[in-house]
Amino acid sequence: MTDLIQTPEAKAAYDARWQRVMDCVALRQPDRMPIGMQPTFWLAKYAGISCKQLMYDYEGTKAIAERAVLEFAPDVHSPLVLATAFGNALEAIGFKQLNWPGHGVGDDQPFQYVDREYMKPEEYDEFLFDPTGFYLQKYLPRVARAFEGFEDLPSLPGLHYFRLIGGIRAFAKPSVRAALEKVIKAAEEVERFAAHHTQFTQRMAALGFPVSYTTTSVSPYDFIADYFRGATGMMKDLFRNKDKLLELLDKASVFLLRHAVAGAQASGNPVVFIPVHWAPDAFMSPKQFETFWWPSFRRMLIGLIDAGLIPMPMWEADCTKRLEVIRDVPPGKCIYWFERTDMVRAFEVLGDVVALRGNLSPSMMTTGTPDEVDAAVRHLAENVFHKGGRLILDCAFGIPDETPVENVRAMFDAARTYGG
Repeated sequence: MTDLIQTPEAKAAYDARWQRVMDCVALRQPDRMPIGMQPTFWLAKYAGISCKQLMYDYEGTKAIAERAVLEFAPDVHSPLVLATAFGNALEAIGFKQLNWPGHGVGDDQPFQYVDREYMKPEEYDEFLFDPTGFYLQKYLPRVARAFEGFEDLPSLPGLHYFRLIGGIRAFAKPSVRAALEKVIKAAEEVERFAAHHTQFTQRMAALGFPVSYTTTSVSPYDFIADYFRGATGMMKDLFRNKDKLLELLDKASVFLLRHAVAGAQASGNPVVFIPVHWAPDAFMSPKQFETFWWPSFRRMLIGLIDAGLIPMPMWEADCTKRLEVIRDVPPGKCIYWFERTDMVRAFEVLGDVVALRGNLSPSMMTTGTPDEVDAAVRHLAENVFHKGGRLILDCAFGIPDETPVENVRAMFDAARTYGG
């Protein structure tokens, strides 16, 4: 796959597609309803290969992703290589928080997150006092085998003057040396992976197709619940460790924001994709949401906006009870992507504040007929987009892995029929 020079025609197509999305963000009416495309393992179904092949074959995955983009011609596509072809990188780092095709699950099954308690409740104080030290000596060895041996690193806070000389002795330990060598080797594989991602997005841009986003982030609450305390641990912390949890949420909002801003600014793409896991109505009471979940996340949203970026939270499951609260953001600065929340209701509450994205039903996409897909797209076009909702049409959370190809074709055909 070689890079192309963007022709004037491709540039005009690229600019028109990106402008449709930016018009939605700014709450302006675009020339037609834009269409997003975010598949993961659906690309394997589309190409007739296994999920494992998609994860491990850089060149093959790029070719499949290009074929899909050229056939469906979305206004924006997700970073398709970045979202799928990271099997080699996972193996190199010895990642423990995920089972993936051929590594914990079958070759033709999607990856599965391993929910465990990666930080103990009594370790809140340690994390709060020295997050970097906790990461190096506790967290990283727990989640990736490449870092096993970092437990023997010295405690860096307090090293000064001649104490620095004695303090670095730990770097001579065989365990630390071995860990550093594994991390360097893993980083080299991740560099190869990143290069393939960059080559693909640059080629698609040359052909006239912008990538929807390249930077992802996470809400502070989800960051702690998903990747440190685990589901049951975090639920207990709402009652047993309230003050420490709130303190850590405040601290996490700062370094998560810094990471997201740096990543988005380096990429040149202003959209920051933020999958939202723990905000749905069923997971906590409105009071808990307004106390623990929303304040630190709103600070992140405002920080991203102040940095000239466009937050795009993907509100999973049903967040109907959250709509009045989450409208408290500056108008014309965000994209809110909804999975199961009724999009007409979301438009009624949020239509004057944010652009909307989504949300064709996964069950309908996987088990319905092309005619049913057509009707669902028409419903969103007529009841949201043509009534003033700045809607970027997409599936609820990307194209479900099992979706028949004819249903995806029906989705794109209907969007162009009804979204003009």
